[in-house]
Amino acid sequence: MATQDFSIPEHRAIGEAPRDIEAIAKQERAYPLPYWNATVAFQLGLALRTRLLTFDKPTVIHISTVSTPAHVLFHSVTHTGTSLDNDFWVSRKRNTVIRFGCSTWQLHNKFNSGDEELFKAKMGLGERAGEYAIHGGGMPVFVKNCDTPVAVCVVSGLKQWDDHQVVVEELEGVCRSLGGGA
Repeated sequence: MATQDFSIPEHRAIGEAPRDIEAIAKQERAYPLPYWNATVAFQLGLALRTRLLTFDKPTVIHISTVSTPAHVLFHSVTHTGTSLDNDFWVSRKRNTVIRFGCSTWQLHNKFNSGDEELFKAKMGLGERAGEYAIHGGGMPVFVKNCDTPVAVCVVSGLKQWDDHQVVVEELEGVCRSLGGGA
């Protein structure tokens, strides 16, 4: 019987996430996938998990449709040490992407580097403000020729700019592997 290789791949640093709102908005739509289904969601989730295993930081990866309640297509952790709190962050980031149609990192930078009180007031969130998070890591997933996101990909556990940027980088890789590209 053959043995499976569960070795961790070579570490690859995460690039620097932009802080300019227009650059972030452009980044969000830079890699529309040629199509979307459960297999593509799994490919993206696995790419993220494989990449994040090289970091000595417990993270959660969550991919779901934009429907409510969520249809979860991929959910995984990378290392021991995640907690239920990570899942609350995932839920809040996911809610933000669905309601506002953009990444949580874009909103973070739009509202004075994460001024949640300003965000709450400007968006009229009131008592429901706790359902949303403007910390990087929530990203809309687009398909070619579709104006609205088809899914949400969330990473929680790294620095918020890295949570955002790793999704962008792995989304680019999956897009290219499917024959898409910028």
